[in-house]
Amino acid sequence: MSARAGIVVTGTEVLTGRVTDRNGPWLAERLRELGVDIAHNIVVGDRPADLMDALSWLASAGMDLIITSGGLGPTEDDLTAAVVGEFQGRESSLDVELEGRIWAILERLMARWPDLDQDAIRRSNEKQAMVPEGATVLEPVGTAPGLVVPPAAGTSGPTIVVLPGPPRELQPMWSVAVETEPFRAAIAGAVEYRQDMLRLFGIPESEIANTMLKAREAGIDLDALEITTCLRRGEVEVVTRFEPPQQPVYDAFAALIADRHPRELFSTDGASVDQQVAELLTSSRRTIATAESCTGGLLAGRLTDLAGSSAYVLGGLVVYSNEAKTALAGVSPDLIAQHGAVSNEVAEALAVGAVKALGASVGVGITGIAGPGGGTDDKPVGTVCFSVATEAGPQITRRLLLPGSRFDIRDRSTTVAMHLIRRTLVGDAA
Repeated sequence: MSARAGIVVTGTEVLTGRVTDRNGPWLAERLRELGVDIAHNIVVGDRPADLMDALSWLASAGMDLIITSGGLGPTEDDLTAAVVGEFQGRESSLDVELEGRIWAILERLMARWPDLDQDAIRRSNEKQAMVPEGATVLEPVGTAPGLVVPPAAGTSGPTIVVLPGPPRELQPMWSVAVETEPFRAAIAGAVEYRQDMLRLFGIPESEIANTMLKAREAGIDLDALEITTCLRRGEVEVVTRFEPPQQPVYDAFAALIADRHPRELFSTDGASVDQQVAELLTSSRRTIATAESCTGGLLAGRLTDLAGSSAYVLGGLVVYSNEAKTALAGVSPDLIAQHGAVSNEVAEALAVGAVKALGASVGVGITGIAGPGGGTDDKPVGTVCFSVATEAGPQITRRLLLPGSRFDIRDRSTTVAMHLIRRTLVGDAA
């Protein structure tokens, strides 16, 4: 069995949801890359007893390595280093040289605020320089040092890596931590893990569950693989982790999915639809523009984000009102009156209008009812019409009924639009 690790994210702000945890998932992926089996990810508040309980539970569960993030600042609630030292049975004392290095960093920062109480800051500085006996110090990236703390001599248990909470400090410090001798010793049992992702669109998770049953019936040993499925933004992600000897098993499983779902399987290498659209636009030297009603520019923003630049995203028209649809995208008032603002016909006119208004190669029109309220029996909340057009005119048009809240409908709409763009560009490439 591979070395096993647990993560403890500290901070009441994370526990209560005021701050979204970015460290746990990031650390989990780094551990996977090292061949370490990530077993648990725990979030605790700024209470020493709760942190101690989390460490005790992970140790009792047989973890070889525990990683903590957060709780290394100068304030009274930052107690991770002291708790970890106590848990490992190692007495903490002031590292005078470390204190001096931290103080040098603080002096540069204090130059911006000359009226600060230097004595108070110095006392806080001392707190951050308290180091458990036998611990390896990880030099500060900000002002807080990290630690690698092995169990006390003559005892067994996990090595604990103590990292700061801000990702900009934690991530560069991680690369130093993994090279320390206690860290390498703790993960001596690491193995190689491979991980592959298949992405499908236009299919429910239940159908993937049925496909897995068919795989077992076909004699594919799925128990040799660790398979997780996730429905996100209307896409199904099938992520499989396995050790190298199981590569033939995974290949057979992936081939069966491709055979059963050839239209829905759009990515066999984990590439997102955003990445694929970016590559298709770049390789074909095409430009794109949007005219959006219910999504209010979210698709244009998503296209710009994936590009990293505005090289091929010319812009987006936000056209909530009928007057805006006419004035900005050139939609005929008669067309709106005849078919309604939420209709395939208006979506097509918006897509063509985006091409003409901004001189784009590809235009996308979206109009719908995201709610709350405003729906009818014929067009309930969640009705969204999409169209993708090129210089030759409309290429793909769809009307869908999307479930969920206003946020869900708007977010899901951008994913549907991305897939329609992809299909248009792939068809043109073919």
